[in-house]
Amino acid sequence: MRATDDQIREKYLERAIRELNALTRDLQSCEHCPRGNLMPVLGSGHPQADVMLLKFSATPSEIEEGVAFYGRAGTALMKSLKRLDIDPLAVYGTLCVKCPVGDPALAEPGCVARIVDEIAIVAPKIVVVMGADALSALNDVALPLARTLDPALGTIQQLTPSMEALYVPNIDDALDEEAAKRAFWQAFRVLGDWYADLPPY
Repeated sequence: MRATDDQIREKYLERAIRELNALTRDLQSCEHCPRGNLMPVLGSGHPQADVMLLKFSATPSEIEEGVAFYGRAGTALMKSLKRLDIDPLAVYGTLCVKCPVGDPALAEPGCVARIVDEIAIVAPKIVVVMGADALSALNDVALPLARTLDPALGTIQQLTPSMEALYVPNIDDALDEEAAKRAFWQAFRVLGDWYADLPPY
């Protein structure tokens, strides 16, 4: 008996959940970065999201909760997603530097490279790269078949043959100052048109 499309999707989802859980265990037991007793800040969202949000490093509220995009940035992004008619359940958010080190530059390059595994598991259709540090980190890791992304704000670029990217300012730098808020929104709203053009499942 042939499996239905729903059954196939369910199997892929189960596998993604298993693989993300395994990645979480690896991150929690990793001893490369000098993070002391603090736990890594983990990605959150749908394990097979269409949209992956990628920041470079965690804020204090994210470190406290151990979850990426927790706090003001997450609240602002939820409002932005709602304004763009993007289903938050179609989004996954994560960090390049998952360990809460005092200086993110001290993070072990091999740990930062784990973003390659995370992208492979979630397999998003687009990665929203937030800020110059995240852009540099993504360009530096060995993402298979990836092109180097340009720092062109608000422009959809081809990242891999099956994945696009959108470069926007870092949301954490755009929460307080009006000009920074406008610059973030002007770039981020491009995601709304991209999402509206996604073919229905």
